[in-house]
Amino acid sequence: MARPKHRSIPKPSTMFDRDREWSELTAFATSKGAGPRLGVVSGRRRQGKSFLLHALAEATGGFYYAALEASAAESLHLLGEAVARYTDAPVPPRPHDWGEALELLFNLAAERPVTIVIDEFPYLVRNDPSLPSRLQAALGVRAGRYLERHPRLILCGSAMSFMGRLLSGTSPLYGRANLDLVVHALGYRAAAEFWDIEDPRLAVLTHSVVGGTPAYRREFVDDDAPDGLDDFDAWVCRTVLTPARPLYGEAEFLLAAEPDVRDRSLYHSVLAAVATGNNTSGGIASAVGRKATDISQPLAVLKRCGLLTAEPDAFRGNRSAYRIAEPLIAFHHAVVRPSQTLLAHRRGAAAVWERAQDTFLSQVVGPHFERLCREWVSWHADPETFGGLPIDVSSGSVSDPAARTSHEVDVVVHGAVGQDQGILLSIGEAKWNKVMDVRHLERLRHILDLLSARGTDTTHARPTCYSGLGFTPALRAAAARNEVILVDLQRLYREV
Repeated sequence: MARPKHRSIPKPSTMFDRDREWSELTAFATSKGAGPRLGVVSGRRRQGKSFLLHALAEATGGFYYAALEASAAESLHLLGEAVARYTDAPVPPRPHDWGEALELLFNLAAERPVTIVIDEFPYLVRNDPSLPSRLQAALGVRAGRYLERHPRLILCGSAMSFMGRLLSGTSPLYGRANLDLVVHALGYRAAAEFWDIEDPRLAVLTHSVVGGTPAYRREFVDDDAPDGLDDFDAWVCRTVLTPARPLYGEAEFLLAAEPDVRDRSLYHSVLAAVATGNNTSGGIASAVGRKATDISQPLAVLKRCGLLTAEPDAFRGNRSAYRIAEPLIAFHHAVVRPSQTLLAHRRGAAAVWERAQDTFLSQVVGPHFERLCREWVSWHADPETFGGLPIDVSSGSVSDPAARTSHEVDVVVHGAVGQDQGILLSIGEAKWNKVMDVRHLERLRHILDLLSARGTDTTHARPTCYSGLGFTPALRAAAARNEVILVDLQRLYREV
C-alpha cells in the first residue's frame, strides 16, 4: 500500500542526525484523514526525544506539554495553564478529570490537524491509571463527535518498561497507534562525528564510555570532548570519574528512574556481574550469589527497561548472552562502582584510573569493540564483503569435544546467497589491543572444521579478523590471497 502523501517539513538546522525520526514524526503530524491519530515515542533517557518533539510542535504550530512528577490535581491544573498559553485564553480552563482534559486537548484540533505532544506520559498514568482507558474511549469514537477534529496526539516517555506495555496486547491502547517510534542512541559513526572525533581509535575509546547518547556531550560534560589520544585519560578523570560532574552519577540514575525496579541493590549486582564478564543466567546468578530462579525477574525487567539485551547464541539455540545495552552503565559497574570510596577523595580519580587500566581494556573496551564490529557488519559493510547479504549478525560458541573445550566466536554472520537464506557467511574474531597474525586465522579455520563436521554448511563461510591495532604482514598476505577478510579501524569507520 502506498504511503499517504504529507507536507514536507524541513528538519531544524540545530538538529544533528535524526533524519529518519524527523521524517516519521512529520509524516505522522501532517497525515491526512478525519478523526484523531495516536503516536507513541519512546527511548532511553537523554536520547533527545523531548528536543525532537518540541521542535516538531514548533514546526507544525502544535501544542507541547511536559508532565511533571505531581499529583493528579496539580497535573490537570498545569495542563489547563499550558492550554491557556497556547490559545491566548484570558482564563485558564480547569479540567476536573482526564475525561475533560482529553476533551480540552481534542478541541485544539477542531479546525485543522494539530500536533499535541504529551511528554513524560508515565507520570500522568502513575496518578491516574484509568488514563489509557479514557484515551482509548476517546480514540474509539471515530463516527461520533471527534470525527471532525484532527488531533495528532503523541505520547512520549522514557520509562521503557512502561512504554513497552503501553501498546501491548493487554493494554487498552493495543491496536490504536498509527506511529510507534523508538529513539535510539546515535550509531557509533554518528557519535564520533557528534563528538568531533576524527581518530577512530579515540572514537572507540570514547564510545566505550559514553556511547551514542547526545546529552552526554552537551549537558553532562559541557562540550568537553577529549582533545586527542593523549588527552583521553585526563578527560576520563575530569568527567566520568569526578563526583562533582553529572556524568559520574548518571548510571545509577538510569536504574533508579525505572519504576519497575524494586530491589536496586540486586539489580546493580546483576549489572555488575554482566559488566565483569558473566553473560549467561547461570554465570550471573553465581556471581550475585543467588539461584538462577531468583534473578529471572531482574533479568526480565532490565531487558524491558532497555538496559540489558539477551542475544541468542548463533550455534546453540538454547543459550543467550546477556550484554549491557548502555556503555556508561558497563563502565560504571566495571570501573567506577568498585572504587567509589577512593573517588570521593580529591585525588582519587587519577589513582583509580591508573589501577583500572587492565579492567577497562578487558572488561569494557574489548567487549565493546566486538559489539561495534557486529554493528559494522549489520549497518555499514558492503554486502559484497561476505559474498552475500548479511541478515543475522551475532556471536556464538562452538564445542570442541576432542579438546574438551568450546570456542567463542565474536562475530557470526548469516545471510542470503541468491535465493537461499540463513547461510553461514562468516565467522570472525575481534581483538582490540592486539596485532592479529596467522594464528588467529588458523583458529577460525579450526572452528569452521568443527562446524562442518557437525553438519553446518560452511562452503560460503569466510574467516574474518577484526583488529584495533592491525595485522602482521603474513596475515595481510593471506588476505591478498582471499583467504581471510581483514577489518581495521579505518574500515570500521570509513568504509561506505
